[in-house]
Amino acid sequence: MPTDPAGTQTSDLLACVMAMTRRRELSTLRTEESRARWRLTIITVCCVLAIMVSLIVGLYFTVRVVNSKFFFCSGSLKFITIEKACNGRADCAGGEDENVCISKLRINDTFPVRLMGDRLVLQVYINASGWRTVCADNWRTKHTRLTCQQLGYTVSPRSTRIPVRSLFFNPQNEFATVSNDSAQSDIQSFLSASNKCSSGSVVSVSCSDCGEVVGEDRIVGGVETSIEHWPWQVSLQFNHRHMCGGSLLSTSWIISAAHCFTGRTQELSRWTVVLGQTKVMDVVGVSVDMIVIHKDYNRLTNDFDIAMLKLTWPVKTGESILPVCLPPHQLAIKDMLVVTGWGLLKEGGALPTVLQKASVPLVNRSECSKPTIYSSSITPRMLCAGFLQGNVDACQGDSGGPLVYLSSRWQLIGIVSWGVGCAREGKPGVYADVTQLLDWIYTVMERNP
Repeated sequence: MPTDPAGTQTSDLLACVMAMTRRRELSTLRTEESRARWRLTIITVCCVLAIMVSLIVGLYFTVRVVNSKFFFCSGSLKFITIEKACNGRADCAGGEDENVCISKLRINDTFPVRLMGDRLVLQVYINASGWRTVCADNWRTKHTRLTCQQLGYTVSPRSTRIPVRSLFFNPQNEFATVSNDSAQSDIQSFLSASNKCSSGSVVSVSCSDCGEVVGEDRIVGGVETSIEHWPWQVSLQFNHRHMCGGSLLSTSWIISAAHCFTGRTQELSRWTVVLGQTKVMDVVGVSVDMIVIHKDYNRLTNDFDIAMLKLTWPVKTGESILPVCLPPHQLAIKDMLVVTGWGLLKEGGALPTVLQKASVPLVNRSECSKPTIYSSSITPRMLCAGFLQGNVDACQGDSGGPLVYLSSRWQLIGIVSWGVGCAREGKPGVYADVTQLLDWIYTVMERNP
């Protein structure tokens, strides 16, 4: 039977087309299956990540809630209620719940080194001879370094010579002169009392790069400001919530008010310090290694309302983190003071999100002690600042924060302590007087280098 070449070719062509079509369909199906698997994989990974994040966040907040109500005894692997921690009784095996608490310190002796007036003239206390102004005769760099170490500082020790005739006070031939060589670490061991100063110059000492900021002059009646203008201002946070203000004194030490650390706030691990921030919400802080309050602090009278916090590690200073200067003895205040903080914007009001500052005048002690103001409540360890007509004042949340004065540098004059209400007429703010507590401050830093 004869064949049909054209028909055979047509059949082969159709078969080829159908085969190619099937291959395309199979390829498309495999591609879609591959995409579906990738989509399923991505969805699965996202779900797993979302579950993990939810678990981590849930665990974080659970830990925070547990930590706010319980103390974990690691030695005996048990929890005790937070009220039992730092209550003076050992409720954990080994007493670990009492080893992580605030300590108290009272001093009975005068700290033997001090700086006098705006020019920071060095004086030392020599037994049987009393206070002596240090003569520049034979003074060396090592003596400057030892002096600053004794005052609790290790940064930028510097000294200069000042002619005796230019002093604002008369040394009355009561000098101390370098006349000994000593292996001891206190500067007094190198000095002897003398009734003359051959060089005619005395020693001025500066121990820290402090109080130097760009120019600018919770505060009721204040205005918003930036941390770069007040870089010593810190936020003290308990369980990561702002509780009080404080001031950076050195790379390791913060100064604040004792009343911030009473009641349930005595456990060290719950405190952190936030530095260098204009806004302090949700910012990770530096942990605290030690908190020391004045042993004579009285919760009823607010006397000796001062505390010192040592950071777990030294902080790095910069534009937004810088210590404030401690004041010298016998400082004459002539101009306005400045108070800063994140406290209430008005009595019974809200907390600000941005650092506030206000300028206030010093109120004479005799004026502040009048029966119509604070009467006998003002002790020698307190000073008053504010307007008697009210309107500008520190408030709750500013406690422990700085009251500073600009002399040659910004100096810490007061610590926000107490008052009747906020910015009330005839009721200025009351501050711990730093100049009256210098011996205690220097002793704390010297004993805990």
